[in-house]
Amino acid sequence: MKTNKKTGLLIAITTLVLLLSSCYTPSPLYGNWSDNDGNKISFMDDGSFNARIKDTDESFINYSGTYVVIDNIINFNIAEPITTRRVGEWDIRGAILYITFEGRDKALILYHTAR
Repeated sequence: MKTNKKTGLLIAITTLVLLLSSCYTPSPLYGNWSDNDGNKISFMDDGSFNARIKDTDESFINYSGTYVVIDNIINFNIAEPITTRRVGEWDIRGAILYITFEGRDKALILYHTAR
């Protein structure tokens, strides 16, 4: 009788774990994004990112830090080159990422790349 209760509890817990884990949806931002102008952003599944973005004077600035996504808003906590927070909007259409940063003059149009 005790074995049946333990087995039933084990099945119930396993079912609950499988049900909850099947609800996880990975972010569509994961991976590498770049354009033909040399801009690149890599989003990792641990919530970190690395970016190389062209500045207005045509030089590149490297950024790294963490990001949080809520709906179509992305909040960057940038560690490099200066600790700051930047909020932006994003949208994916097909394999194209449209992303803008608050206070930036130019919006980025990036393509999903293998590397």
